Amino acid sequence: MSRLDIHHIYSGKVRDLYEVDEEHLLMVASDRLSAFDVVMDEPVPGKGRVLTGLTHFWVREFADAVPASLVACDPAVIDEFVDGFMEEVDWHGRTMLVRRAQMLPLECIVRGRLAGQAYDEYMVKGTVHNMSVRAGLQLTDPFDAPMFTPSTKEASGHDINIDLASAADIVGTEALFEAQRLCIDLFTLAAVSFAEVGLVLADTKFELGYVNGRLVVCDEVLTPDSSRIWPADQVHSGETPPSFDKQPFRDWLTAQPWDRTPPPPRVPDEIIAITSSRYVAAYERVTGHTLSDWYGA
Repeated sequence: MSRLDIHHIYSGKVRDLYEVDEEHLLMVASDRLSAFDVVMDEPVPGKGRVLTGLTHFWVREFADAVPASLVACDPAVIDEFVDGFMEEVDWHGRTMLVRRAQMLPLECIVRGRLAGQAYDEYMVKGTVHNMSVRAGLQLTDPFDAPMFTPSTKEASGHDINIDLASAADIVGTEALFEAQRLCIDLFTLAAVSFAEVGLVLADTKFELGYVNGRLVVCDEVLTPDSSRIWPADQVHSGETPPSFDKQPFRDWLTAQPWDRTPPPPRVPDEIIAITSSRYVAAYERVTGHTLSDWYGA
């Protein structure tokens, strides 16, 4: 519970949102771990700081090319907007001061490689989000070009994968074109940066919104929670590579006799430790800095 005099707006599976003023919000990333829309009882140490630190890194990395809602992660800067924040040390390194945005009602997914739900659909129908794709692809194979594959934002239950025509019906052709261009540009830039440190960006999800009439990137950006990231030297066509995310946890959970409704099973300490190390490794490999250098250490 925070001692700050700010209004709590919303709590998601991972993030908590607070009102700062008419123009700004605080977005606080917790260490909560979720699967199948259920939050586990055991947190993953360092996870919230990794998500925040990586988002800060990518937003600053491509600030000239891709606009974003992020204002600051520096506790001293946030303290100028939220009196007393410097004393709220538990929030340091996991908090983003962001501009309010009118959110685009789409999940904006860009896929560079065949994996996940796209692979499942492709194996059955030969399509991805009901869109035509070259035949003969295997798991992890690259598409001819990065694909913009949107999905709906459902108030409850799972989001629904849709094609571009269906997305245009929701947001309009002009907004869809702008979202597609922004997301593919960012994905393309990021994929090059990942490759320079020996990583493959297979796919990622962006949240977009309008700030003063301009479409910008919101929420987390290119993190292990929103992206599928693989070590390049372990990617082989048709095989499942290791990933810098919560895959060890997913694999363990899939093997449990659990019906995917609360309460969740207890996650063993060793699974939490492995998952935490994956998140930290992703941050340090991408940024070139240790997590102990980031705020809140």
